[in-house]
Amino acid sequence: MTSRIDARLLLERLAATRPPADPTRSWPADLAASLATELTPAAVLIPVFEREVGLTVLLTERSAALRHHAGQIAFPGGRMEAHDADVAMTALRETHEEVGIDPGQVAVAGYLQPMPTITGFAVTPVVGVVEPTAPITIDRTEVQEAFEVPLDFLLDAGNERKGQREYQGRRIPVVEFRYERFRIWGATAHMLRELRELVLKQ
Repeated sequence: MTSRIDARLLLERLAATRPPADPTRSWPADLAASLATELTPAAVLIPVFEREVGLTVLLTERSAALRHHAGQIAFPGGRMEAHDADVAMTALRETHEEVGIDPGQVAVAGYLQPMPTITGFAVTPVVGVVEPTAPITIDRTEVQEAFEVPLDFLLDAGNERKGQREYQGRRIPVVEFRYERFRIWGATAHMLRELRELVLKQ
């Protein structure tokens, strides 16, 4: 599959998206209550680079020593701090801390819907186009490795594997991607699926 999505079209397709007014109240109350008594706002950045081979998406392999989601494939991000003006600032700050990308080297393209996690966070994905020259310097206390996946690969539904898992008596559909030695699953895979729906819309 050839998506023919470039940075200009990505910005165009996401232009109408807006950050949530309250990221902790963007889904049914019964679902939120089943995940945690009080969800904590958080954000991740979906960093997109324009390379010679086309657009790529930066992901990280989290350190095995972390308390939450150790060893999993994720986007850089974390909880919202009191001094963060909005979820975009959270995503950019955490990205700078984890992989060294300066906020001034990122153009925010848009937002995906907030997603609750079983660890009690309400995570808003922020999509950003990163300057190709931005250096990657990972913080080894949080990130084991950073790697890029071609956006075309992630936009191809044929590369998606589907399944189900049980959570509190509910059967929940899950998806995952396998790229080289990496297994991209859970919330990260669902964010990529939502990104695909947005950027491939006609």
